[in-house]
Amino acid sequence: MDEQGILHGSEQRGTWLLSDKEYGDFHLELEFKLPPLGNSGVALRAPLHGDPAYDGMELQIVDPRYYDGHGEAVQLCGAIYRAIAPRKQAFKPEEWNKYEITCMGRHVKVVLNGQVIQDFNLDEQDKPLHRDSPEKITLPLKDRPRKGRIGFQELSREGHVQIRNVVLQVLD
Repeated sequence: MDEQGILHGSEQRGTWLLSDKEYGDFHLELEFKLPPLGNSGVALRAPLHGDPAYDGMELQIVDPRYYDGHGEAVQLCGAIYRAIAPRKQAFKPEEWNKYEITCMGRHVKVVLNGQVIQDFNLDEQDKPLHRDSPEKITLPLKDRPRKGRIGFQELSREGHVQIRNVVLQVLD
């Protein structure tokens, strides 16, 4: 973290910074800014071991230019990665964006820049999901942990994600 309170992504692509504690019900606010080919994510209820995107949930943070026009809706900013596409695109490229994330039991709600982009019941998310190929099946969201770690990812091709003004309110 720098002197202005901004957390910067790591030098190595594909890394996660996870909380020491586990959280079940919480409200999380944060602001983030990406470079043009930026890719990051917010781990929600992730286990300490495994991949937060597939063993917990990852709320995607990505500039659409990262995919060079080939990203699926479930990979774009605001998606629950590979599971649920955002209701709308509210991401502002190369500007500060604000997430407001609430996880309460089976209910997950995400607001991006003042617009509701996710609002769903985990118990209804029973579709098995795939990793990077259809042969690699992973658990549906309804079967993933309801308590786990919160974290941030660095996967940018150039530059780093910047995160600031993180506020966590524990609700359980």
